[in-house]
Amino acid sequence: MNWTTLALLSALFAGLTAILAKLGVEEIPSNLATLIRTVVVAIFALGIVIAQGQFDELPRISTRTWTFLVLSGLATGLSWLFYFAALKAGPVSGVAPIDKLSFVIAIILGLFFLGEKLSGLSLVGVCFISTGVLLTLPGVQAFLKSHLFE
Repeated sequence: MNWTTLALLSALFAGLTAILAKLGVEEIPSNLATLIRTVVVAIFALGIVIAQGQFDELPRISTRTWTFLVLSGLATGLSWLFYFAALKAGPVSGVAPIDKLSFVIAIILGLFFLGEKLSGLSLVGVCFISTGVLLTLPGVQAFLKSHLFE
């Protein structure tokens, strides 16, 4: 599969994740829900690594790679903890769009830390996504309704 197909599948499952997580976090503390999800992900990933015979690569991983993967894991853990807490407290229709600001943040961080380039059309897309997120927020909708559509 090419990267576009993989990314679309990622988006599909991330969208499904939001709905399933909202249903799963309803009756338990959000941190416990995050732990359960994390254990399932770890077991699933371990099974794939074993099935594909990649476990023997572990001793060859550099310190630099370990450092960045551990930091990435910590960032993921924090993201999931906050995501589940947000889902516990708010609607998927509010939480999921705000969570997608990770796209905008990743683009900005890629520019500054990885030296990636941003085309004019990509910048327009980033602006549209940011605007779309704002337009989904109940507070922004209420403000717009009261100030523009009265």
